[in-house]
Amino acid sequence: MASSCHDVEVPGKPTETGTALLETATGTIQGFAPLGQIHQHLCAFHFYADDMGRQVEAHHFCAHLNEDVRQCLIFDGPGAGARLIGVEYIVSEGVFLTLPDEEKPLWHTHEFEVKGGVLFMPGVPGAVERRDLEKVCRTYGKTVHFWQVDRGDPLPLGLPQIMMALTREGQLRQDLADCVEKKFGVSFQKERENRAYMSGPEHGIHPLANAAGKGLRTEIREVDIPATTTAGAARVFT
Repeated sequence: MASSCHDVEVPGKPTETGTALLETATGTIQGFAPLGQIHQHLCAFHFYADDMGRQVEAHHFCAHLNEDVRQCLIFDGPGAGARLIGVEYIVSEGVFLTLPDEEKPLWHTHEFEVKGGVLFMPGVPGAVERRDLEKVCRTYGKTVHFWQVDRGDPLPLGLPQIMMALTREGQLRQDLADCVEKKFGVSFQKERENRAYMSGPEHGIHPLANAAGKGLRTEIREVDIPATTTAGAARVFT
């Protein structure tokens, strides 16, 4: 299976035989119902909300909670050794419009990704793929990445990052596009032509979506912890 365009070296020794045997046993005994609901693999690209030049290959493994809400685990590649780098929630236009205005800038649109051909389902025949992407084209997504593999971090370091999606031609780095097209044998241009008939949100792209056209940076600040009302309660931090 193709590896990630952002390979990094993860610290630690190889998995021992005893650990592998234990995992086999627990995997047989336990249930993994939430993971069993994953039904779809989408490949796309994300960029950091405060730096469009930093772009990441993102493999989404998604499940429907209902017809209007999907939840996706995001990995940096499709193989067994891929790193879990983030999560994305995908909602219909109707659900997005119910969100408070201060929340909307944290969400991005999928219209250009889909119609531009750069969001695809690896290995799925085009006719089948396009049937679902007609729906995705009208949705909004909220994405948080924890592991900055694009800068070679060996582990999830620093603050979680709000990510955005491509919204127009010329934004995607050519080297990243070439890497993904070659690995999966796809043509973004060909898919762009095949998807020209698709349409985005019924009410148009909301002006507050996509960070309202601005940059967003995740920051941390120190605050006072409210005094506990429980006598003898342990301190939160020591």
